[in-house]
Amino acid sequence: MKAILVHEPGNASAMTLGEIDTPQPKPGEVLVRVAAAGVNFIDTYHRSGLYLIPERPFQLGVEGSGIVEGLGDGVNDFAKGDRVAWAMIRGSYAEYAVVPASKLVKMPAEVEITVGAQLMLQGMTAHYLTRSTCALKEGDTCLVHAAAGGTGTLVVQMAKIAGARVLGTVSTAQKAEQAKAAGCDEVINYRCDDFVAEVKRLTDGRGVDTVYDGVGKSTFEGSLDCLRPRGMMVLFGASSGPVSKFDPQVLNQKGSIYLTRPSLGHYLLDRAELDWRAGEIFEWYRAGKLQVFFDRSHPLADAPAAHEDMEKRRSHGKLILTMDN
Repeated sequence: MKAILVHEPGNASAMTLGEIDTPQPKPGEVLVRVAAAGVNFIDTYHRSGLYLIPERPFQLGVEGSGIVEGLGDGVNDFAKGDRVAWAMIRGSYAEYAVVPASKLVKMPAEVEITVGAQLMLQGMTAHYLTRSTCALKEGDTCLVHAAAGGTGTLVVQMAKIAGARVLGTVSTAQKAEQAKAAGCDEVINYRCDDFVAEVKRLTDGRGVDTVYDGVGKSTFEGSLDCLRPRGMMVLFGASSGPVSKFDPQVLNQKGSIYLTRPSLGHYLLDRAELDWRAGEIFEWYRAGKLQVFFDRSHPLADAPAAHEDMEKRRSHGKLILTMDN
């Protein structure tokens, strides 16, 4: 089968399209013919070596959707031909993927199969951020960085479903329009305005209850300054680079604020949690309460271009890779 391989970590050019043996499912696993693979920032962390993967070469892609082709021993909940989706299992940049049955979900018949590769990782990320890490409620105010991005637009929408007021940061006028379309009550162009000053102005000096920050290095200190006393800083990514060493005494100085660095895997600890999160996002999508801000698809061979689009902030929503099989 065709697959994107990385022989040594590096920039986008480190990815090559190669031929490898089609994997076979072991007990408890499912072989899936991949229809689409989601492109996410975590893929760039794997590719660059920021998140170290020891084997050489290694495969990329932790989100996808497709059709069940084969079943390992002991798999009873899926059948050949089922439409399925998954997240947090590496190897999706390929024509076929082997996924543990415990990590797969069946897709609703009414939902286009490529939507599974657009919603699973970023959708469940937005779900755990807004429903579990800091469960928003009616009357809360939150700040969402990169509010026009693939994850950002979903966080905004789920925050609005919860009844929160949402402030969002963006870098261009075009992205400001997309953030507004997602439901942002106020949008701040950080290239034109100091986002900390704007947040304080928009909250009458109080600050927000929660900051959802997937940007990291360039926004971290300012994000802390946007919080009300005992507010929560949720640092869930590092698209601008990792945050420098941090003195926890700063949390006290800024109002006994909270800081957490969550990841999706710790919010999918059992089958019930996976079914809850995936079930709600697909139900909201079917009901029209949740919109995927889809940018474009690239063929599998163009994975380097997709990574460059994302890293250079040329994308305006979700990117996926589609297969030729």
